[in-house]
Amino acid sequence: MKQTMVMPNRAGILPVDVRVVLAFGAIYILWGATFLAIRIAVLQIPPFFTAGLRFFIAGLVLHTFMRLRGEPNLSPIEWRNTAIIGLCMFVATYGPLFWAEQYVSSSITSVIEASLPITTVTLEVFIFRKQRLQWRLLAGVALGFFGIALLLVNNAGQDVEVIPCLVILVAGIAWSLGAVLSSQLALPRSRPLTAGTQMMLGGAVLLALSASTGEMHPFPHIPLRAGLALLYLIVFGSLIAYTAYVWLLGRMSATRVASHAYINPVVAVALGHFVAGEIITLRTVIASVLVVASVFLILAKSTPHDAQQP
Repeated sequence: MKQTMVMPNRAGILPVDVRVVLAFGAIYILWGATFLAIRIAVLQIPPFFTAGLRFFIAGLVLHTFMRLRGEPNLSPIEWRNTAIIGLCMFVATYGPLFWAEQYVSSSITSVIEASLPITTVTLEVFIFRKQRLQWRLLAGVALGFFGIALLLVNNAGQDVEVIPCLVILVAGIAWSLGAVLSSQLALPRSRPLTAGTQMMLGGAVLLALSASTGEMHPFPHIPLRAGLALLYLIVFGSLIAYTAYVWLLGRMSATRVASHAYINPVVAVALGHFVAGEIITLRTVIASVLVVASVFLILAKSTPHDAQQP
């Protein structure tokens, strides 16, 4: 049952769902800091092993907790659908991203990941026909990809590794696909159970991938700094933020929830610069502004009728 807290403002009394505010705060701030945490971890721990450990532990904890609270086991169809989304969002997205962050700064990675609403809305308009094509969508998509191109082309051979950046960009399409499918496929009614199961299955596949590529031979040593970064990813990046993300997807369109993509880069770039000493070039700033502007164009067309999913 939906509960709201009524908060006064100058215009009068407006109902505000505090859970929505906290959920958006989690995917805006906590996810923004994960880019630096991933960078710290993968510089000392193998990437697939790091990603697999993060999601398998977080997913197993959340899945078990929800089952102990009385949530029913998944039906065969729900297991299948959850596995499909888990493969999209974790194996096909985070496996490449963790690998690429060995070569790309957390700041650059966050800017590229800001293109997620662009691919998400493209899928919703042209593939799933969930939104009507409007000029703002076309302008937003064009502006966003121009910003990404500016980031890669003008920095080629300098401070950006182009191939890893392209890997991150292409991998983001899988995340957008998983986000859209989350509102199309039959999933468990419990959003936390869904999140936990997706992470658990995706993490298990990533660990298997790690073993098959030789990352576990010998078994990786986890230094303190990398271990703390991994702990942050498990607790704050996965258990808290991803659960909030899945919860929001059950109440709003995938495009609107993807608005975290224009806040995450701000958090990530600031942390990368002030905490890790990453260099921020003028081209990076311009590219970031273009990508963020494209996201605003895309989200500005959202209307109340598409804010809720059945």
